[in-house]
Amino acid sequence: MSMPAQARDAAPALLVPAAWTATGAAHAGALRTDGLLIAHAVMAVFIAAFAVTGWRAMDRGALRIWRAVLVVGLGVTLAGLAGLLASVSGLQAVSLIGWMLLPTTGLAATGRLLPDGELLYYGGAAIGLLGAGLYLAALANLADLALPAIGAVGVGQTMGILEASLRDA
Repeated sequence: MSMPAQARDAAPALLVPAAWTATGAAHAGALRTDGLLIAHAVMAVFIAAFAVTGWRAMDRGALRIWRAVLVVGLGVTLAGLAGLLASVSGLQAVSLIGWMLLPTTGLAATGRLLPDGELLYYGGAAIGLLGAGLYLAALANLADLALPAIGAVGVGQTMGILEASLRDA
């Protein structure tokens, strides 16, 4: 496997927790809008690069699921970027909730296809879904749960991406 392919395959294991850490920092007031703009732009470039460079390799099995997550996720990321540029909170919410639910759905589908890792995939999906539900409750002003929700989603998705990365190692 070439060095660029190795980097492409290993990067998500670092980028997923980094993205949720940045999201939590933004919600805690430690990351400003300009930082979020940069993060969204970088994320869009990475997603596009992963999709383009891995397109053929992702044409079967569980990877086909993740190719779809990348394609839809690029649109979701661009919606968030547009929301930040135009100060449209609805687009920002679509992006955040989209990224909570897309990988969670992908984890559940991957668990069905890869029984050896199903505990981590299903567990990650369940924790991610719990986090998304908590975040929706926070949006509805039912409780101040945004940071725990983001943390749960980050943990759930990181479980799944680490399982996938270690499985390929």
